Amino acid sequence: MKANVAKDCEGATVHTMNPVHQSGPVFYASVPECSATSTGCAARRTENRRRLVSILWEHLRAKENPLWKRSHFSNQVALPIQIIHDALGRPHLLLGEHRGPAISFSTAGEEVWAALCGDESDIGIDVAGSAEFQDGYPMHRVFHIPELHQALELAGGDLARAAALLWSIKEAVAKALGCAFHLVDPRDIHVYPSAVEHGGPAFSVRLSGNARMRFPMADRPPITVHSLAQAGAWLSIAALNWSRHRVAGLKACEADPRD
Repeated sequence: MKANVAKDCEGATVHTMNPVHQSGPVFYASVPECSATSTGCAARRTENRRRLVSILWEHLRAKENPLWKRSHFSNQVALPIQIIHDALGRPHLLLGEHRGPAISFSTAGEEVWAALCGDESDIGIDVAGSAEFQDGYPMHRVFHIPELHQALELAGGDLARAAALLWSIKEAVAKALGCAFHLVDPRDIHVYPSAVEHGGPAFSVRLSGNARMRFPMADRPPITVHSLAQAGAWLSIAALNWSRHRVAGLKACEADPRD
């Protein structure tokens, strides 16, 4: 994974990630979030998400990505950009009348984050803080013991920080699958030993149980998740290219028809 940063014209920091085996870059950024519950703050939260979409879309277009240089995306001024959701709530962009790239959001503390994929992959981003996993949190209902052991090594022995890392990974995968935790149990998402890459660790994720039954092709090859340490938190991004996983799954089935 390579990560670069740039400033947009409004001062937001845009990060560019080039994951291994990913044909297009992933852009992610954050802006301040309104934490109050008033009507005015609800409107501000909506506007913040629109601002993030605009910032990330501009960076994607600036990369001269041929996928989003099609003729029906060329008239930038007249092109309305909307955030729409599928039946399970997974968001993606609608560019005029045409489906655009997948996008994912995560709110953490006073920031709202968004990640936009540079190709046609689905994407999930999650930011989780240690404060959410203090004494009394039911670790056994969410995590497997081997997962916690490896996460503890990366978290310097801090259990709450290790739990935040694992949760951000599992949540990012659930968002990329498009179901969040409506249809998938956190313990059906297995996190395996990491490889340290540019900027942070990368994890292999496998599915089991109902998750694998619902999304069999997403398990071949394993889903790769990249994580970055934040102040008191972890940020994780999962990108899932269904066509690549589908081809890999068919090849695996041909090699072992008993599976």
